[in-house]
Amino acid sequence: MKIYWKKLLFCIAVPLAVGGLSAFLTRDSMETFKELNQPSLSPPPWLFPVVWTILYILMGVASYIILVSKKENRSALTVYAIQLAFNFIWPLIFFNMRNYLFAFIWLVALWALIAATIYFFRKISKPAAYLLLPYIIWVTFAGYLNYSIYILN
Repeated sequence: MKIYWKKLLFCIAVPLAVGGLSAFLTRDSMETFKELNQPSLSPPPWLFPVVWTILYILMGVASYIILVSKKENRSALTVYAIQLAFNFIWPLIFFNMRNYLFAFIWLVALWALIAATIYFFRKISKPAAYLLLPYIIWVTFAGYLNYSIYILN
């Protein structure tokens, strides 16, 4: 399979840019996060940007596989774009608005959109769908953290 480097780099850059802009808009978030009552399984703050960077790269590679597929990919890429928008907005709700219940509800919707993206990607490419599994697992864990923070704070 030929690699279209410009398309690949673009596909990786898009989720990294979305995550980077969201992080910029919530740049004091880890200070806020440290002040909250934390659930018992809360990871150290340094882990979040590391995990998200890896997940954004995996998303980008998965979207590249779908983009260059010879199969009809419009529905899959549309759902992917919508979930990416939901991903962008969640930290703004959680950190900037500090509305933990609404953030949790938003995260549930994000989880459903990720599941839909995996479903649509799988119809086109199983490897692309598999690349999104760590993402949905992490968002499931984020749901536990979000809901626990809502209850504890």
